[in-house]
Amino acid sequence: MTTAYDARLAELGLTLPNAPAPAANYVPYVQSGSLVFISGQISAGPEGLICGKLGDDMAAEQGQDAARACGLALIAQLRAACGGDLSRLRRVVKLTGFVNCTPDFTDQPKVVNGASDLMVAVFGDAGRHARAAVGAPSLPLGVAVEVEGIFEIA
Repeated sequence: MTTAYDARLAELGLTLPNAPAPAANYVPYVQSGSLVFISGQISAGPEGLICGKLGDDMAAEQGQDAARACGLALIAQLRAACGGDLSRLRRVVKLTGFVNCTPDFTDQPKVVNGASDLMVAVFGDAGRHARAAVGAPSLPLGVAVEVEGIFEIA
């Protein structure tokens, strides 16, 4: 099923990954009423995990790319939650981004913009959301970024 959002992804030259399987004892998403809560998606691309520590071996721009990869995984999970029909999206409600960084790194919001900007680029005004961007001393498997999301669907 191709939707306007699928067409927008194609216009942006983006391909959604397969919805990642959970790595432990949890589910990838939970629907409660019209809200879908998507578990944290770690930064991974076609070549594998995107690892690093912002403020040490990774620049903020590289972190943005990692956050964008998390955003693509969130959209892939959302598509799975919607039975393949992204047109069911009503609103991106909230994103929470975790950035693997040094104690003196303060550009977490700039890094998480990689995911936020993606949501607006794909979903337009429905992609505008509330957000938190948090620094962490480490993340699972050494990844650079993890982002979770809450979405409203029809």
